Amino acid sequence: MSEPPKIARPSAVSLLIDAQSNGMSLGTATGFVVEHDGVPFLVTNRHVVRGRANDSTNLHPSGAWPDSIKVLHHVAGRLGQWTAAWEALYAADGGPNWLEHPVHGANVDVVALPLTATEDFEFYGYDLSADEQRLAVGVATPLFIVGFPFGITGGGSLGVWVQGTVATEPELNWQGVPAFLIDSRTRRGQSGSPVIAFHTGGAAAMEGGGTAIFAGQVERFVGVYSGRINSESDLGIVWKRSAVLEIVESGRRGTS
Repeated sequence: MSEPPKIARPSAVSLLIDAQSNGMSLGTATGFVVEHDGVPFLVTNRHVVRGRANDSTNLHPSGAWPDSIKVLHHVAGRLGQWTAAWEALYAADGGPNWLEHPVHGANVDVVALPLTATEDFEFYGYDLSADEQRLAVGVATPLFIVGFPFGITGGGSLGVWVQGTVATEPELNWQGVPAFLIDSRTRRGQSGSPVIAFHTGGAAAMEGGGTAIFAGQVERFVGVYSGRINSESDLGIVWKRSAVLEIVESGRRGTS
């Protein structure tokens, strides 16, 4: 994965996406790219690509569901310039193109869509097969959700940072699925955002209880945000990094 100059790398990782039906926008959300065995995948929430909540509630007043997704990618070698690509959500046989969790399926609100449009784009994302900095993440740890609330960008099409704190033990599975809760003021459009631990440099607490000194920015990809547990709460769901890895390694074809 490439390293963007002069800005915090995660600002460029998050990609503004637009779920569309017959060319009509159904709403914006957030996605990002992960690589596994050299294959780039767009990661976002299952409810984004289906246009339905898990209880089958329509997410658009028209009742339409997306047939494609528009992604604003970085132009290769030109940070600060973006170009759109469209990815079909369904194959010729009518089945979804995305992958879901191999064990929990629809109960994990995360999908990985293999990208077909890759030429002339620069991917600032996460290589799930690479070693990562094991920054400490536990209850009360500050984390950042980098995405596009209400479709708002942080300059150009860079992501907007929202801070939250870990609200449940991240080593445990929340309600039997690979997720934990975060306490954060999030809004529509941040679905599918990467959730990260981030330090600008200096001393940082590490997993296992030690401390490390970093000369520059350091981050740890923790998971994928998928919305609040209900409209009256600021508690939101973060699907763990391990769930994303399991999807790209051995995910099953999606259900619609």
